[in-house]
Amino acid sequence: MQAQRFAIINGDDFGFSEGVNQAIIKAHKQGVLTSTSLMVSADAAKEAVTLASAHPNLAVGLHLVLVCGKSVLRPEQIPHLVDKQGNFSNSPLNAGLRYQFVRETRQELRQEIRAQLEKYRSTGLPLSHVDGHLHLHVHPVVLRILVDLAPEFDIKVIRLPSEELEITLRVNRNNLLTKLVWSAVFGRLRRYGEKLLESQGISFTQRVYGLLQTGGITEEYLLGLIPQIQANLVEIYSHPAMPAGGFANANGELGTGEAELAALLSDRVREALLNNGFEITNHYFLSQRIT
Repeated sequence: MQAQRFAIINGDDFGFSEGVNQAIIKAHKQGVLTSTSLMVSADAAKEAVTLASAHPNLAVGLHLVLVCGKSVLRPEQIPHLVDKQGNFSNSPLNAGLRYQFVRETRQELRQEIRAQLEKYRSTGLPLSHVDGHLHLHVHPVVLRILVDLAPEFDIKVIRLPSEELEITLRVNRNNLLTKLVWSAVFGRLRRYGEKLLESQGISFTQRVYGLLQTGGITEEYLLGLIPQIQANLVEIYSHPAMPAGGFANANGELGTGEAELAALLSDRVREALLNNGFEITNHYFLSQRIT
């Protein structure tokens, strides 16, 4: 008997802007998107919460922001994490090194992560999962804090990026060096995360696709990727967006976010998922199915 297969299709950066919010809702209503991750401190977070409340079948999780964004706490509360305007570093590498080696950041990280979880809880939305902007949530220091806070905030699922380098390269070899480095770095982080989450009974999917092809989750890429997936429980995430005026730029070409939105709206992508035995679901529906 063939194993059941499940695909969770997530849109990151919910709340970043009106264009991102509208794209995620459009992809949910008309396409394959089943799940999204909310940036609680972003400019359009309030609108995102209103939209999510009106679409109860859209699973929403926390997109933890610890780089390239604003904090929830005031700058004077976390001076080792943000500048005087409350902005985190725009460099994931610099942020990660500080979180690892600057002792003063540890307690401030715990305070800010708690504040973001509390702000999410104040929305009244159920918490589907936790992931992070530019995947800073899998930094060992950050992940341990999330695990510590999991019982208090009912964190049941955390994203652990994991995808096969060879599959991605068979579909698209652009940015080869970056893909090689990221595959090695996040492979080690995944192995650390698996042991930690398993020890605490926190779930994660077998595979997560999106990191190695970030900014290029197009219809063409997904049509090449989906038939090669061997795992039975996967997440595919992207960053759909739409400008106020529509899809195309001044040259009539699709921008990155618009191309990723078009992929999520594609009937061919939906058919590829179904033809390869995947049920398109999210963490809410999956938990109900399993229990």
